[in-house]
Amino acid sequence: MGEKEKRLRRLKLRRKLLDKYRLVILNENTFEERLSFKLTRLNVFVMGSLIAVFFISITYIIIAFTPLREYIPGYSSTALKKKATELTYKTDSLRQVILMNDRYYASIKKVLTGDVSTIDFNRDSIIDAVKIEASEVDLAPTAEDSLLREKVDKEDKYNLFESATSATNFVLFPPVNGEITEPYNAQEKHYAVDIVVAKDTPIKATADGVVIFAEWTASTGYVIILEHSYGLISIYKHCAELNKEQGELVKSGEVIASAGNTGELSTGPHLHFELWSDGYPINPTNFIDFK
Repeated sequence: MGEKEKRLRRLKLRRKLLDKYRLVILNENTFEERLSFKLTRLNVFVMGSLIAVFFISITYIIIAFTPLREYIPGYSSTALKKKATELTYKTDSLRQVILMNDRYYASIKKVLTGDVSTIDFNRDSIIDAVKIEASEVDLAPTAEDSLLREKVDKEDKYNLFESATSATNFVLFPPVNGEITEPYNAQEKHYAVDIVVAKDTPIKATADGVVIFAEWTASTGYVIILEHSYGLISIYKHCAELNKEQGELVKSGEVIASAGNTGELSTGPHLHFELWSDGYPINPTNFIDFK
């Protein structure tokens, strides 16, 4: 194919694309011309492409970002997914409960039918072991034993809440150990003691109880409040972090938070500790030795 033929072909193609055509809309009865458009094949092709892209984009947006996609086969409802997930968790929990009940009923069945294994003890060996002379055993405590016993005795001293018979005859567990920088003063409405401690020092529950408040406050930072027996409430303020949430049960001496310097009223790492009995503040040092 010569150069001339190629040029003629390009001119012919260009003429096809750019030749103008007139689109006329007439009244069928009167043949009156209503509308007319001057078009080229290139214009028609470009306009058709733009319209196709527009409709494809609209369709994609409707499918991707509107609830109408749930009516298209293959798409699942968000609500159905959430409900299916919840049902899966409930089913798993029910399976665990059924398994535990089956084991429990099997144990009861063994007891009722007498199918319980027994353990034989050598009675003579136990009696012989009890008869060992105390003089043959070195009962002298080592230095480590003495320190451990002293520490345990000190902790047990403040763990008498369960054996108390009223709110006035028990000693509570110290939440932290440290120096009291600001004591309890009812006249100045300071119904607490401030104990200086290092940052992130573990704060322990003063007695068995339940968490009734565990939130952030602007003035006192992270605060956790425990409700105990006998109408007693303990409050721990300016914490750096809380380890328990509202509604949780805690044991005496269990770590519930860490000491910090949070809140607008705090001037340094310390614990602001309050005790309230039947709605009235009481001096914590009457029940707790913080040193």
